[in-house]
Formats: sequence, C-alpha cells, structure tokens
Amino acid sequence: MKLALEAPPLPTLTIAGREERFPVNRVFCVGRNYAAHAREMGKDPDREPPFFFMKPAAAVVDAASPTSVPYPVKTKNYHHEIELVIAIGRGGRDIPVEQALDHVYGYAVGLDMTRRDLQLDARDKGRPWEFGKSFAQSAPIGALHRAEDIGHPAQAAITLTVNGQPRQGSDIAKLIWSVSECVAYLSEYEALEPGDIIMTGTPEGVNAVVAGDVMVGEVQGLGAIEVRVTG
Repeated sequence: MKLALEAPPLPTLTIAGREERFPVNRVFCVGRNYAAHAREMGKDPDREPPFFFMKPAAAVVDAASPTSVPYPVKTKNYHHEIELVIAIGRGGRDIPVEQALDHVYGYAVGLDMTRRDLQLDARDKGRPWEFGKSFAQSAPIGALHRAEDIGHPAQAAITLTVNGQPRQGSDIAKLIWSVSECVAYLSEYEALEPGDIIMTGTPEGVNAVVAGDVMVGEVQGLGAIEVRVTG
C-alpha cells in the first residue's frame, strides 16, 4: 500500500518486565465512576448505566518512567484525575460480564488530564466535551502489568499527590461499575479490539495543577507514575 503522506507514529506503552510494547488503538474513558467524585461534580451518584467519552490515541503519553506534559493552551483550570487503566488484549462484541476479564491484557496507572473550565462550559451548553478532555498528551499512562502475571485486582488503594501533598485517595473497590462490568457494557455498543484502552474513572479530590507541579499517582500493586507539568 502506497500512502499519500507519512503515517503518524503508533502510540505504544511499556509492558512491565517485557521487551515488547503494547500498541494503543482507541482510548475509552468512563465518566463519574466513583460516588464521591460524582458528588463533588454536582451529580447524583446513583448507579445509573455508565457513560463513556473518548480520547485520541495521540493523547497517550508513556509514563513508565518520570515524564512531563505541557500546560495546555486555552485553559485556566487544568485538573488531574488519577485512574485505574485497563488494556484490552482480546476483542469481542456483547461480552458477558462473567467472561469480560478474559479479554483484559493488563492494568496500569493513568491520568485523565482535563481542561475543566472548557469541559464544564461545554457540558452546561449541551455541547461535546472534546476540547476539555480529548487533547494531545492528556493521558499519561504507566507501565502495563499483564493480568497473567498479577491477576485481576479488585481492591487496591488509588492515590495522587501534588508536590508531595495528598490530593486524591480511595480504593478501586469503590468503582460504581467494576472492570468486568465496564468491559461488558462497552462491548454492547462498540466491538472491542486488541489494543483498546479503558480508563475507569477517578475518585474524589480532583483539583488544579500549574506549571512546575509534580504529580505522583499510584494504584497499589501497579507501581507509581511521576508527571511534571511544564510551562
């Protein structure tokens, strides 16, 4: 096949303890998947069906080692959101909940960085969230840990500090929709493909960062990521 232009680089992620890398296909994100975060965003935390938004693959930043992201343009309210990340290894449509974990390649720590002012303005006007959520380098993700190596974590502390000060802290056991439920529900609407990423939502404590701030996010058993905001 002859391309009219040079193809863009394929985003990939580090796999813990392996030489090969994980190719990123699509990035799906679950909105308001912790009750306390739903409340701090002014929403009802009742267990309604999950909703999803997407980020482009170009949003992904390999954060297996300390890295940085630029403070984005057009915002004055740039927020951190620490999340458990799922990597899909086997695709499928209409996946039963009891079989969903068979489709998971592994897990990682990730950040859903958000231009909050743009997101909320779009939400209030009934417009799409893309400018608030789906921008370049808005998804730093740490090394993937294969499920065959670590199993499928159901309980683990999830935390984020900024400049050493605690900001977010919870447990992935408090996910409103579990990993298996997120995978199964999403597959009803879109056939999942190998290389897909699912960011499972953030707990309470989201807040702003500025240039020079250093974020350290961790999910127990998956290690930590360190991301500095540059000017």
